[in-house]
Amino acid sequence: MLSCSASSLAHFGETGQHHPQVNAKMRAIEIYDTTLRDGTQGEGVSLSLTDKLNIAERLAEIGIDFIEGGYPLSNEKDVAFFAQVGKRSLGNSKVCAFGMTRRRGVKAEDDPGMLALVKAATPVCTLVGKTWDYHATEVLGVSLQENVDMIGESTAFLRRHAEVMYDAEHFFDGWKANSRYALQTITAAIDAGAGWLVLCDTNGGTLPEEIQQIVSQVRNHFASWGGTLGIHCHNDSDLATANSLAAIGAGAGQVQGTINGIGERCGNADLVCVMANLALKKSGYQVLGGRPLTQLTELSRYVYETANLQWRNTQPFVGQSAFAHKGGMHVHAINKASQTYEHISPAKVGNERRILVSELSGRSNIAAVTAKAQLGDNKELMNQILAQVVRLENQGYQFESAGASFDLLVKRIAGTFQPHFETIKYRTVAGDRDAARRTCFAEAIVKVRVGDRLCFEAAEGHGPINALDAALRKALSEQYPELSQMRLLDYKVRVVDSGGGTAAHIRVNIESGDQHETWGTIGVSENIIEASWQALVDAIEYRLHQNRAATVQPTATSTSDNVASVS
Repeated sequence: MLSCSASSLAHFGETGQHHPQVNAKMRAIEIYDTTLRDGTQGEGVSLSLTDKLNIAERLAEIGIDFIEGGYPLSNEKDVAFFAQVGKRSLGNSKVCAFGMTRRRGVKAEDDPGMLALVKAATPVCTLVGKTWDYHATEVLGVSLQENVDMIGESTAFLRRHAEVMYDAEHFFDGWKANSRYALQTITAAIDAGAGWLVLCDTNGGTLPEEIQQIVSQVRNHFASWGGTLGIHCHNDSDLATANSLAAIGAGAGQVQGTINGIGERCGNADLVCVMANLALKKSGYQVLGGRPLTQLTELSRYVYETANLQWRNTQPFVGQSAFAHKGGMHVHAINKASQTYEHISPAKVGNERRILVSELSGRSNIAAVTAKAQLGDNKELMNQILAQVVRLENQGYQFESAGASFDLLVKRIAGTFQPHFETIKYRTVAGDRDAARRTCFAEAIVKVRVGDRLCFEAAEGHGPINALDAALRKALSEQYPELSQMRLLDYKVRVVDSGGGTAAHIRVNIESGDQHETWGTIGVSENIIEASWQALVDAIEYRLHQNRAATVQPTATSTSDNVASVS
C-alpha cells in the first residue's frame, strides 16, 4: 500500500500538470449510482421503501456497477432497505451503504454511524470525509490533525468488515485552498485501506479544465497505488457531465451520479448522459460491461414516474424532445438523411424520432406524420392540412402534445372521419353544498345521439370536468363498452392570451390512456368548460377510431407509434 511521507508531500508540486497516456485498449469505467441517497436530497424527490427496492432492481438490470442505498443511521426506511435488498436479485451490482467518518472524540468502534454501516452488511461501505481545511475547523470544529485521524481510523475500522470507498467531500475547493492538506486527508484514507478514492466537486463550481488538471495531479501522485480513482460532480454550474468526462479523460476509472441528474440544489451528474457520451461519443471507453444502452430511455422515465416527477422533455439522449423535429427545413433534411439533424440514432438509447406539427411546419412535416394514414402524395391535401394547422395555432391550439386531436383533424380534412356520436347538449353545475363545512359539488348532464338513439345521462364528479367525463361515458357505455377501460390520466389548463383577463382564450390538454397506449387531445375556447369538452370528445373519438381500425386491420402497426410521432 502506498504511503505518503512528509517529505513526499513537501516535494509534491501544487500547480504541476501531467496528462496520462491514453490506453489503446477499451477502458472499462465503473458506474456508481447514488439516486437512492444523493438523488432523494433533491427538492420534491421522495421515494418509498418499495420505490427504492424497485429502482435498485432496475439499476441492476442494466448493469450498474455500484448502487448506493442510503445512510443507515439517518432513518428507518434506509435501515429497512439494507435489510431487504439482499433478498432481491441484483446480479453483479454491488450495494453500498453510505456514512460519515467517526465523530470527534469518539473511537470508531464506538461510533453509532460506524456501527450502523457495519450492521448494514453491504459488500462496500462508502465513507465521506472532509477535505477542505475550512470545513474541518469551521464546520466540524476539530483540529486539522484530528480530521485526518478521523478519516484514517474510520477507514481502517470499516475495512475490517467490507471494502471501503472514500468520498473526499469538497475536494476541489479544498485542493484550491490548501492542496497540501487536501492531499494529507486522502492519503490517510488510502493508507488505511480504501480501495477507491472519489474526488467530489460538492459545490459544483469547478470548471472542466480545473477538474482535468487536478485529477491528473492526484493520479500522478498515486501512480503506484492499486486502487481506483473516482469523480463525483454536482451540477451547480451546469457542468457536471462535462466535469465527469474531463475527470475520466484525466485518469478517473469511476464516475458517480444519479439517473436524470436529480439531487440537491441543481442536482448531480446525470448518469444517463455520462454513460451515453462515454459509450457512444467517446472512443476507447466501455460502460455497463459493454451492454447496449437501449434501455436508457425506459430507465430514465421509470425513475421519473416512480419519484412522481415530470419528465424533462429537453433532457439529452432520452428526453421526448431529444430527437423531435419541428422546422420544415429540418424535417425535409432528415427525411433524406437522419444524421443531418441527429447526432446519433435515437434507437441506440431506446428513444424515438418525433416529427412535430405546428405553424412552423412545412409539407415535409405533414407528409411525415400522415404517412401511416396512407394519404398518398396528395400535395393539395397536405397544403389544406398545413393551412388548417396554421389557422388553429393562431387561435391557441398546439398539436405537439395533442397527437390524437391532430390525427382526427387529418381524418376530417381527408374526409375519412366518421363520428361515433353527436353532441346535442351538455350542462354543468358546481357550487357549495354546505358552506359551513366547506364542501362543494359538481354535476353534469349530457345528451348525445348515437345512431338513431338519444342518450341522456347525468353524473356527479369531484369537479365539473370530472362530472362531464363521467356523464359522457355513461351515455356511451351501452353502445361502446370498451370505453370502460379508458382513463383520463392528466388534465392541463393554460391561458393563451393573458391580456384578455377572465375572457381570455383557454387551452386545455388532456392525456388519456388504456392498457395499451396513451394519447393527447386539445381544446381551445374562451369558455374553459367548452375547451374541456372538445378535448374530452376528441379523446373518446380517437379511442373508438383506433378500436375500429384494429378490428378492420388486425395486423396494422401499433397505434402507439402514430401517437408518438406527433404527440
